[in-house]
Amino acid sequence: MPLVIVSGLPTSGKSTRSKQLYDYLEKRIVDSKYRLHLISDESLSISRTVYDLSPDKLPAHTRSANASEKDARAALYGAVKRVLSDKDIVILDGLNYIKGWRYQLHCEAKAMRTPSCILQIGCGVDRAKGVNEERLRRREATGNKSEEESEGATDNSPNVDTAEPYEPGNWDNLVFRYEEPNPMTRWDSPLFTLIWEDDEPQTTKVFSDLWDAIAGETRKVIRPNQATVQRGREASGDYLYVLDRETSDIVKRIVEAQREGDDVDEVRIPSGSGDLTVQLPAGKKVGLPQLQRLRRAFMGLNRGGIGLEAVGDMRAARLRETFVTYLNDTFEKDE
Repeated sequence: MPLVIVSGLPTSGKSTRSKQLYDYLEKRIVDSKYRLHLISDESLSISRTVYDLSPDKLPAHTRSANASEKDARAALYGAVKRVLSDKDIVILDGLNYIKGWRYQLHCEAKAMRTPSCILQIGCGVDRAKGVNEERLRRREATGNKSEEESEGATDNSPNVDTAEPYEPGNWDNLVFRYEEPNPMTRWDSPLFTLIWEDDEPQTTKVFSDLWDAIAGETRKVIRPNQATVQRGREASGDYLYVLDRETSDIVKRIVEAQREGDDVDEVRIPSGSGDLTVQLPAGKKVGLPQLQRLRRAFMGLNRGGIGLEAVGDMRAARLRETFVTYLNDTFEKDE
């Protein structure tokens, strides 16, 4: 099942929308074999200070300015990879502001043969900044109270926003570094957008469209890139081994046939589809050095078949036929 990557400015409402999407999908997968996961910085206990690249905030002996941020992304990537499968829906709630990071997640989903999409949370910079400033004021006010007063305020206001704020410099830096998703790129499509003002009916409609695109009956079939598919081995060996074995056998048969008689014009080569015939130059003996040079040249031309052992044209019988044709063409040109 798909990977839903939630992206947007800091404090733009991503966690709220992610929880709404989680509740919506939870109802859609009732009595089904699918499982639902919500992964976020909060679920992995990742502090928002890891995204702060201010020099005065870095601890001593830090290997690089963004070392903590890289470690956080590694933790998120590992959590996604552990649960991502064709039976799991994964919602990744986070900044996801780097297009290279979104591309990495897209490739991981594609390798698992499951679709991915982007849910962008649209919010104005001023509004998002106001949310962060309000959280900063609330944190400062809470810090000035005693522990008992703080607990009492929490009990009286169960729905209060308790999310951790960003430091002002950190927030400005994250907004500056944010790379908006581009639906023209394959790793940012399909792209769905929810803005701050969207009400419940509009939100439900977007969630429904998202479900139809990546989990509905009309969703696209995802196939991994051939470069990422682990190729198997034939019982008779891999491609280079088969190529070397078949060409060596043909060279050996030609040499032995010429050794048995002085005037040999053709050599029969057994093959799965019937005997093949090598037409030797009339009145001329082809030595082993020349045959070995031709064999090496043929192997150099056909090394590109690595990984295509399962394709019909790359099996042993086809390689024998191709090499015999190559030899016949070469001998014909030499006459």
